[in-house]
Amino acid sequence: MDGIHTLQEFMLHTKNIIYILIICILVAMPAIWKFLAGRDDE
Repeated sequence: MDGIHTLQEFMLHTKNIIYILIICILVAMPAIWKFLAGRDDE
């Protein structure tokens, strides 16, 4: 398995992971908001 050998590779890998996490949060946020707001109706 090839590892990360340079700082540039590390920064690129880290940036890609952050972008994936941001997309996941943006997709999940409306569902969580709807779940929490739906519990207020009672």
